Amino acid sequence: MRPRTWLVLLVLFAVGAGGGYLMRRSQPAGGDLMAEHVPAMPAAQVAGERSGSAGAEIDASRQSAIVRAAQRAGPSVVSISVAQTRVYRNPFYTGDPFHDEFFRRFFGVPPEYREQIQGMGSGVIIDKSGIVVTNNHVVAGADQIKVILTDGRSFDGKLVGRDAGSDLAVVEIEGDDLPVASLAPSNDLLVGEWAIAIGNPFGYLLADARPSVTVGVVSAMNRDFRPEGDQGTIYKGMIQTDAAINPGNSGGPLVNATGDVIGINTFILSHSGGSEGLGFAIPIDAVRRVVDEIRRYGEVRRPWTGLTIRDISPFIADRLGLASREGVVIWSVDSGSPADEAGIDVGEVIREVDGRAIRDSGDARLAISGAQIGDTMKLKIEREGKTRDVRLTLREEPKDRRSG
Repeated sequence: MRPRTWLVLLVLFAVGAGGGYLMRRSQPAGGDLMAEHVPAMPAAQVAGERSGSAGAEIDASRQSAIVRAAQRAGPSVVSISVAQTRVYRNPFYTGDPFHDEFFRRFFGVPPEYREQIQGMGSGVIIDKSGIVVTNNHVVAGADQIKVILTDGRSFDGKLVGRDAGSDLAVVEIEGDDLPVASLAPSNDLLVGEWAIAIGNPFGYLLADARPSVTVGVVSAMNRDFRPEGDQGTIYKGMIQTDAAINPGNSGGPLVNATGDVIGINTFILSHSGGSEGLGFAIPIDAVRRVVDEIRRYGEVRRPWTGLTIRDISPFIADRLGLASREGVVIWSVDSGSPADEAGIDVGEVIREVDGRAIRDSGDARLAISGAQIGDTMKLKIEREGKTRDVRLTLREEPKDRRSG
């Protein structure tokens, strides 16, 4: 072997021995190098653990109060399908037997025909016995009522009673393990707090009965709507919300951020027919009173004043010598009625009811609406320029005096 080759081998041996010594020196005292060594984690696994941690945080953030409220209240919301039969009189028929027989024989035109109309709305189960609350206009005139739960179960609904004055109705179903909504007082709501509308808008277009959720705030409280003409329904003390309410939402619940029902969605104000952020719900406190009356008596008993009132026309104002046409004139007083017992006379003018100024008969109806049997109302009455306060205690109207 050449001398240069020996020299190269000697150098390599020295380097290897030194490296081994350095390796032994770097080993932790008292430990085995292989036992103490932890393999590096693959980059993909590190990324996975990091994304898993972030994903858990994201999942937790997704579980907002709105999500929890919808999950809590959603199962108790139902879809209501109604069928009603409408009878149409053929305009060709005049009542003349010869003329009508001619059309029937030669044109096959019947004197009247029937058409079945389908409608849909929403409701909410408020009692484990199967009590469902919805709007009167959802079930009015219905021949058949179907109640469909979010879990797919379908029940025949029995109409317990309805009230056109408040636009509320009570339907009953028979079933086991029914989900029941929690009801919260509506007298402590805050303008600006979360409001969640749950229902089945355009439910006839969808293949299932799962409710949809829209979110907004309580925009205003105690909104009153003056009745127009002989309108039977009076909306008083309504909750206003900008949560979208669309056709089919009627009768569904408006809930707060904890998932408690605070109102029953009823109508919107809209130029287009769709939601424009002006939706209105009947406060749940008023709903409770109506439901209780319907369940006890099958109807809502109306308090009786015994008064017939009229707006003050220019002629009436001139005859009575009134300086102002604001208020309503008492046109008649039923004998033995609360008004009669309170000493109210024909020709007197009601200026205020419970401190509320009365401009016309619409204001008077609105002021009296919502009053219950046994309530005492304070009336400010004027006669010949002098005013006096009268207390009027409401009673149930005798059945023989009720119209219809």
